Amino acid sequence: MPLLSQKEVLNLKLTSIPLAQLKILASNLEVDNRGSMSEIVKRIIHINPEEKVINKFIKQKYNEKIQERREIISDEDLKKELTKVKTFSWGVVQGQLDQKIQTEYVRRIVRYENLLKGIREKLHNDVTNYVICTWFNHWTTVLIEEHISSHPKVIPTIKNIKGIDIFFSGQPFDLKITYLPRNYDPVKAIENPYDLAIWMYENQGSQRFGADNRLFVVLLDKNNPEESWKLKRNFPLVFKKIDNFFDRKTVSKNDEIIFTFGRRAYTAVSKILIITK
Repeated sequence: MPLLSQKEVLNLKLTSIPLAQLKILASNLEVDNRGSMSEIVKRIIHINPEEKVINKFIKQKYNEKIQERREIISDEDLKKELTKVKTFSWGVVQGQLDQKIQTEYVRRIVRYENLLKGIREKLHNDVTNYVICTWFNHWTTVLIEEHISSHPKVIPTIKNIKGIDIFFSGQPFDLKITYLPRNYDPVKAIENPYDLAIWMYENQGSQRFGADNRLFVVLLDKNNPEESWKLKRNFPLVFKKIDNFFDRKTVSKNDEIIFTFGRRAYTAVSKILIITK
C-alpha cells in the first residue's frame, strides 16, 4: 500500500484495539462507548483526539500483554531456554509436514510393521527437529517483537490485524523477522538491501501473498550463513542494532517500492534492517 494519511493511520490504530479496551478508551475521551467497534471508532475520530493520547493508551495495553507473558516465564529464563537448542535442522520443509507424512508413509507403506519401523527410524527425528525449529523461531521472534514494540517511536497493535504488526513514523508495517534467503548473495544483500526487499516481495508464496507495507529484519552470519539462526538469539547485539535503526530512521516517499507478482505491479512501503555478524 502507498503512504497513508494521518486520519487513515488513526483509524487503523483504533481498529487494532480490542472492543472491550476500545470502550475504555472512548470513555476516557468522554466519547459514547456504546455500539459496534466501527461506530465507536467513528465517534473517536470525529473528535480529532491527540495522537499521543491514543499512542499512550495502546502502549499501556501492550505492556500489560508483555507482563502477562513474563508471569509465565521471565525474559532471562526464556533466553536461557533458547540457548539449549544445539542444532537447527528442520528435517522437513516448513509447512509441509502433513504432505511428507502422506506421501512417504501413509500412501507408500502397505505393511503395518514397516510403517512403525519407518516412524521410529526417520519420522520421529523429522518431527522432533521440526518442532524444535518452530519453537525456537517462535520464541526468539516474541522477544524481538516485544523489544521493537517497546521502542518509543513504535506503536504496536494489541490484537491481530492482517498485514499490520506495528506503526512506525506514522505508517503501518507488517513485521518480518527472517534470515537471508538461501542462495541470495550476502554481499549483494548488504550493498543493495532494497533489492533484497523487492526480491522477497516478488518471491513470496502465492498462498501468503500480500502487498502490505513490510519492515524486514534480516539476520545474517556473513562468514557462515547456515549459522544465522544463532544470531537470532544474540539478543544484546540484535537489540542494539534494532534500537539504532529506529532511533535514526524515518519513513518517506523514498521508501515506496514497486514490485511485480503474477504479472501485476504493486506499490508498497518497505524498510529493511540487515543485522550481520
